[in-house]
Amino acid sequence: MSFHLKRVGIIGSGVMGSGIAAQLANAGVASLILDIAPASLTKEEEALGLSLSDRKVKNRITEANLQQLMRAKPAQLFEPDLIRWIEAGNIDDDFERLSEVDWIIEAVPERLDLKRATFERLEKILKPSQIISSNTSGISLREMLEGRSRAFRERFLVTHFFNPPRYMRLLEVIPCPETDPEVVATIAKIGARILGKGIVYARDTPNFIANRIGLAEFTRVLHTVEEKNYTVEEVDALTGKLIGRPKSGFFRLMDIVGLDTLINNSKYLAESLQDDPVARYLRLPSYIERMMELNLRGEKTQAGFYKRVGSGAKKEIHSLDLKSFEYHPQAKPSLPSLETAKGIEDLPARLRAMVKSTDRGGEFVWNLLSSTLDYAATVAPSISEDILNIDRAMRWGFNWQLGPFQIWDALGVRDVADRLKSESRPVPGLVEELLSKGYHSFYQVHDHHPTYFDFSVKEHRALDPQPGVIELAHVRLNPTHIIRETEVASLLDLGDGVACIEFHSKMNTLSSTVIDLMLSSLDLVEEQFEAVLIANQGENFSAGANLVQLLLAAEEQDWDLIDRNIARFQNTSMKIKYLSKPVVACPHGLTLGGAVEFSLHCHRLRAAAETYMGLVECGIGLIPGGAGTKEMAIRFGEMIPSDIEVNRLPFLQRVFEMIGTARVSGSARDAQIMGLLRDHDSWSMNRDCQIHDAKNIALSLVGQGFRPLREKPVKVLGVEGYSFLKVALRNLHVAGHITDHDVVVGEKLAYVLCGGNVPSGTEVTERYLLEIEREAFLQLFGEPRTQDRIRHTLKTGKPLRN
Repeated sequence: MSFHLKRVGIIGSGVMGSGIAAQLANAGVASLILDIAPASLTKEEEALGLSLSDRKVKNRITEANLQQLMRAKPAQLFEPDLIRWIEAGNIDDDFERLSEVDWIIEAVPERLDLKRATFERLEKILKPSQIISSNTSGISLREMLEGRSRAFRERFLVTHFFNPPRYMRLLEVIPCPETDPEVVATIAKIGARILGKGIVYARDTPNFIANRIGLAEFTRVLHTVEEKNYTVEEVDALTGKLIGRPKSGFFRLMDIVGLDTLINNSKYLAESLQDDPVARYLRLPSYIERMMELNLRGEKTQAGFYKRVGSGAKKEIHSLDLKSFEYHPQAKPSLPSLETAKGIEDLPARLRAMVKSTDRGGEFVWNLLSSTLDYAATVAPSISEDILNIDRAMRWGFNWQLGPFQIWDALGVRDVADRLKSESRPVPGLVEELLSKGYHSFYQVHDHHPTYFDFSVKEHRALDPQPGVIELAHVRLNPTHIIRETEVASLLDLGDGVACIEFHSKMNTLSSTVIDLMLSSLDLVEEQFEAVLIANQGENFSAGANLVQLLLAAEEQDWDLIDRNIARFQNTSMKIKYLSKPVVACPHGLTLGGAVEFSLHCHRLRAAAETYMGLVECGIGLIPGGAGTKEMAIRFGEMIPSDIEVNRLPFLQRVFEMIGTARVSGSARDAQIMGLLRDHDSWSMNRDCQIHDAKNIALSLVGQGFRPLREKPVKVLGVEGYSFLKVALRNLHVAGHITDHDVVVGEKLAYVLCGGNVPSGTEVTERYLLEIEREAFLQLFGEPRTQDRIRHTLKTGKPLRN
């Protein structure tokens, strides 16, 4: 099948339709989005003398939804200007234009009659080369396609995006029996490579995979709360990061989703699954009905399980008493199991500790997890081709750290099965089959390769590598690929002459141990490899330098130790920059402080599209001290044309403000606009493909005859720029926008960016800039107010304005 995606048509401009259009725009794909034309004029339109036939009126609903998209928080577009990729229209005037697009996505409201009517109309204009899909969250394909021709069915499938489409990785793909396999493969490739989605294949069953299992767990929690009298605070403390779920916790998530959405989904599932094991839980408890009567639907009504009260500094979040339906200040749960588990870093170990606890917390977690594991294993063969799709669906669609079958393994399949039997609860047939075959887990490692239990053949089989994906965890399964390793960092062999420096400390912070491994690894790369990546697949690339080490040294006034550590950090950055082999970094997620400094010195960056990157040191009373300020002093000069005379001060001010305000990018594209990525840097929409893509870039640099960089003089603005920035700081201070200490930090930053007290236009060396950068960093670290900021940030995770 020959298919080239140039333009997509979307029918329905609501939250999902406009969100899908935004993600297409992020990927550089144009779309035409249509909605119904209004049935009446607004007062404003009447005052302007408009009629229902005017184009402006007929596009009003679509345009209004796109304006709402632009205001959405978090942002749905990488940058506002990308809205130009989305064309608004209406189904009266523009429906036939859908014959011009390559892929049509139906995103009308979840009503079977509306979908059928849309497909009937589409069939009259559909061309043989087009693909059509529905974004339904669970309506049966068989019911939607009633009356459609075989030719239509061959081009049709469900593509279920999760909300919001930019941030939720899951894309469930569900073909009907007649769907052309090439259509399925094409959409999967587009979803994965262009839109950055994790593809999960589901069967045509109610609510498919993620919502089926997720909703079953949600409704079970609601009934448990009623039966066992758990409080809102207790449940959220027990259902967040503690058990590998989103940190918001259960009820906070319900407020975000909206109670009406939960009710509609559970009602549909209850009608479709009357004989299902969870059918009785889908009839929601009485307190949910009472909340609906009181209009306590969540964030959309500013009140749900939680409510903000007060204003300004006195603003608080109160929680709902599910018996009196009155709000009260949140009460910290008193659960011994909770306090014990919080001290356990490893998630599987934490889960085992929780389910073994005998207090209310342990009882709740065991009942929740065991019921979900039981249900997932019971329905798995009917909703999915394998356990892989189920685990991926729950990780990508509900942000679970572990999927249900991974949790089975974490708790011990035999242990869970035995406990179910001891409680006179049935053990799922799939689990009995696994154990009867002599296996003890759903996932194993055989001959350095991962395997999984394939329930279709009742045997373990090798996990097929995903196209375009390198998983470092799988690389590490073969000991010969681990060149060097400490508790916090490793050097891996990725093959083809490419090495990888991987961080795996807590939050991937950069300690002196990490620096030691990096320096020795870079030496080894020069001797034995063709190129090196700096990459990891943790939740975030790196939170920056390990401030605890430096703060302890400062409290002991060991300034020589701090000086040596900063010098080594700077030397590592410089070694990266001038290495004789290409260095490609792979920032993703949070990439802060020192991690940005290392990235700035790499020859190429292959970021993830969702990269939140920033030199944030000024927020804690410091300046970038690992050669970052020096490098930005060079970078801002690169933005200025060399062949014409221009005023360099606005370019300087832009970089100064970016660092001084500790600005963090909203995406990789935003980081490029900020100057943290160069024009020749790039990003992967699918983070799973990032390391594979970076390896290819490194090898292409080798193939092009990579030559190391040579140091050259840096032209600085000197006293002219320094004076200019000091005036700007003074004005901000007088206006009350910054504190006394902000001025101190800002002046140090300005001094280094401008090259110190030298005449404007002076050419200095990088080493000179490194020296004044390190001196400024040390002076700021000696400031008590800076140390107070660091302590506060380490304790609370928030900045201190002192």
